Amino acid sequence: MLADCLRSLDQQTLRDFEIIVVDNSGDGRASRIQGVRERAAQIIENDRNVGFGAAVNQGIRASRSPFIATLNDDAVAHPRFLEAMLAAAEARREIGMCAPQIRLFGTEQLDSAGMVICRDGSAKQRGHREPAARFSLQQQVLMPSGCAALYRREMLDEIGLFDESFFLYCEDADLGLRARWRLWECMYTPDAVVEHRYSRSSGAASPLKAWYVERNRHFLLVKNFPARDLALAPWFALARYFWHAVDLAAGDGKAAEFRAGGRNPLALIAYVARAHWEVARHLPRLLRHRREIQKRGRLNARQFHRMLLSYSITPRQVASL
Repeated sequence: MLADCLRSLDQQTLRDFEIIVVDNSGDGRASRIQGVRERAAQIIENDRNVGFGAAVNQGIRASRSPFIATLNDDAVAHPRFLEAMLAAAEARREIGMCAPQIRLFGTEQLDSAGMVICRDGSAKQRGHREPAARFSLQQQVLMPSGCAALYRREMLDEIGLFDESFFLYCEDADLGLRARWRLWECMYTPDAVVEHRYSRSSGAASPLKAWYVERNRHFLLVKNFPARDLALAPWFALARYFWHAVDLAAGDGKAAEFRAGGRNPLALIAYVARAHWEVARHLPRLLRHRREIQKRGRLNARQFHRMLLSYSITPRQVASL
């Protein structure tokens, strides 16, 4: 998959860019793949999996470019991927992030056209599994998926990089919300197309994904949601759990996918309990980050609340995605 990803970068219409490959395999796997050393300006090899956010941060720090594009190794970029996002970002200085049109690999269905959020802190892909043709207009969205995105370095210097404590999942949503607190905008650019092998590494409904998504949505909530929204979040979470149970009984949704993989759905309850323990354990650090985010924010709590509502989805929708 990495070789396919890099070959797609050979075909980019924009030529003034460098490629940095961050290898989280722990055994130097990337450098042994044919063509990687020839294409990459730099290969950063970790002796263990340091997590998605930490790995991307390594790549950002190794570059001096005014714009940073992230691209998962299980994704293939169409030729105008970089050109279209850069043109959108350079149109106005306030645009700190760009979200491409990410399609499910080999189909005309969307993986994401930017991200939306539920009021329980669950971030999901906008337009997931809908026809890509329905999302053909360039417009503002909440934030991009870290799978494929463009970030302005000036914005990253201001708000900080990915939170490495998330390890996997939701760190892109956390960064996006921190940027929105500071009034940075995100532009969806449908002419920048990526095909993504969705959840190829961790599995679409795997125990690994279920655990990190549940834990990290709590981290995101405590850090970023205004007090009013934070107080209401547990009620929206209960609604989502209810719809997961309904879907499980009907054989639909993510909970049913989890069971179809031969796993006991009761394990999901254990993940919820463990996630609350993790939040309690990390609460001093999370509250410290929360105070800093709100102290430096250019939006007040009411304005941020209205923004969340304008890009929100329901617990029912979350359970089905």
